[in-house]
Amino acid sequence: MRKQAIYIILFVIAAAVAVLVIVSNNKKEKVFDERITLRQRDKIPYGSKIAYESLPYIFPTATISVNKDEPGYWDSLSSYSDKQALIIISPQFWASEFELNKMLRFVENGNDVFISTRMLSDDAHDIFKIESSAINTTTMEDWDGKKMIDRLYLNLVNPPFGEKKRFTYDGQKFNSWILNYDSSVTDVLGTDELDRTNFIHLKAGKGNFYIHLAPLAFSNYFLLHRDNMLYYENALSVISPDVKTVVWDEYYLNKRYYYESPQSENDNKGWMNVLFEYPGLKWALLIAILGLLLFVLMEMRRKQRYIPVVSKPKNESLDFVKTIGRLYYDKGDHVNLSKKMAAYFLEHVRNRYKLSTSILDEEFIKKLQFKTGYEEAEIRNIVSFIQKLSSTSSISEKQLADFHKKLESFYQSNN
Repeated sequence: MRKQAIYIILFVIAAAVAVLVIVSNNKKEKVFDERITLRQRDKIPYGSKIAYESLPYIFPTATISVNKDEPGYWDSLSSYSDKQALIIISPQFWASEFELNKMLRFVENGNDVFISTRMLSDDAHDIFKIESSAINTTTMEDWDGKKMIDRLYLNLVNPPFGEKKRFTYDGQKFNSWILNYDSSVTDVLGTDELDRTNFIHLKAGKGNFYIHLAPLAFSNYFLLHRDNMLYYENALSVISPDVKTVVWDEYYLNKRYYYESPQSENDNKGWMNVLFEYPGLKWALLIAILGLLLFVLMEMRRKQRYIPVVSKPKNESLDFVKTIGRLYYDKGDHVNLSKKMAAYFLEHVRNRYKLSTSILDEEFIKKLQFKTGYEEAEIRNIVSFIQKLSSTSSISEKQLADFHKKLESFYQSNN
């Protein structure tokens, strides 16, 4: 019964959760997920799952991996080898001077670093000798107070690319552009709709830096729009095609510096708050927690195992003796019955008092009286009667009854 109650509770909880999830999904309209994560595992519009999974097609002979460690502590990259590429796609690039110097040595040894971000750290501006500017157009309004259309436009410069072609989509811009750069060491590779530079190449030793200021060009939403995959292929084609190792970096997606990240407000939310943002999931979790609490409270009650009634064991041997006695008594065989009673008496004395009954002499009588405390005269009468049994051929009913009474008296006095 107890197990059935538990199963019923669990079934009710599961049914309630299923109903809430179904109702919530039916009532709640699908909302466009505008979170900008750019993580290689995210399938949301502004994740980068497609970009990451397309790397093997662009670099078919290279090994592809993900890095989450700061520069100089990479697992898959070596600062002393060449033909390696590090791809950093992040809303912000908060690199310190120490980290940039590690990257610089890495590049100088014949490697490439491709950085696509909207915001560069001050140290990055100093080392790359550039100035950039970023405006968030998602909240801007025109003169009539209407929200401005937020749309990203990107161009690739010819040369090194082919015929100039504009790439666009209807998602967020989330971009920036370069105001000033050293033209003697900088090659322009791309611009926005106003021909402002947003994609440059910097030579360093035997390797190359590529700075790209429109990271959403590597988002799932952008790449799935029309033929924007061509932009992705062309943009990454600047990396040396004979690289042996390509590493997708997520260290700067997790790093927080003294700057405030555009995602900091969402990142500071606890995981419970994130889960409770969805009504169906919220109520499912609450019901599950309530059901678990109810189950624990029920199981906390004191339990006691059922104790069965144990009957007193029957003395079957005594019943057997009584049956045999009645048999001999009914037949009138008093001698044989007396011998059986005597044998039972002597076995009782041997087992209980540890006395030898092979010789029933005076010494035996004294020892039995000492151990039992029973009257010596009565013990003597019993022993005397037993001794006569071996030489007599008949016993009267009265003699049998007297012998039985003497034995019963002896047994009862020693219980």
